[in-house]
Amino acid sequence: MKRLAILALFLMLFTPKLFAQSNEEEQVKDAVNKLFTGMKAGDSTLARSAFAKGSLMQTIVNKDGKTTVRTESVDGFLKFLGTPHKEKYDERIVFTKILIDGPLASVWTDYKFYVDEKFSHCGVNSFQLVKGEKGWQIVYIIDTRRKDGCK
Repeated sequence: MKRLAILALFLMLFTPKLFAQSNEEEQVKDAVNKLFTGMKAGDSTLARSAFAKGSLMQTIVNKDGKTTVRTESVDGFLKFLGTPHKEKYDERIVFTKILIDGPLASVWTDYKFYVDEKFSHCGVNSFQLVKGEKGWQIVYIIDTRRKDGCK
């Protein structure tokens, strides 16, 4: 009976927090997924809604044995997406890790990128999101890109 009371107390104290965390994680995932849904559809308005004002995009580039970081313009990326094109850009992600502390979220996703159904490259995305008046939005993305070692 004592064990049952302790279990009941544990559930009452911690279950609401677990559900709240789970709900926040779903909202974070929704924010990230907006970007990729917009990208696949060529919908720059939807993709833009995933980003906070002043967001930053970077890519880690390995060329000729040298690693550099290339900064890309979010506006340029969105203009590219919104320009009519025949191809479908399809980045298929797997949420590997989500960490949340109040209004800050950090998300790690493995991905594979396809142009139409043709594999292009894979890598990892690291997102930083902030929860503000418009909900969760991306403030920073950095990714890796490679053609080898893709699962």
